[in-house]
Amino acid sequence: MKLITIILIALVALEHFYFLFLEMFMWTKPKGIKAFGLKSKQFAEDTKVLAANQGLYNGFLAAGLLFAIFQNNVKTAIFFLICVTIAGIYGSYSTKQIKLFYVQAVPAIIALIFCFI
Repeated sequence: MKLITIILIALVALEHFYFLFLEMFMWTKPKGIKAFGLKSKQFAEDTKVLAANQGLYNGFLAAGLLFAIFQNNVKTAIFFLICVTIAGIYGSYSTKQIKLFYVQAVPAIIALIFCFI
């Protein structure tokens, strides 16, 4: 893999480790409530187990991307970047928040393009 591709994949991975942190550890804190536009502190408390589970999945996506980098395996990177892209598209569609598409799917799509260059 070219250096620019590795950097882009690493940025997507770092982004997803940050999502893990926000969803698993900050969900009920003001930063998490603001970041995800949650209705209230009570809603955050009621959904914190679901958010932690979602954060764990984001961590698995990030780990898969790092695994691809360390193995220098573009096919594995492509697989995980497609997973991230689908998650971003579905998240944006299901929540009706286009911001999710730009924050999650677009960086993965850019990295994916560079996998083929």
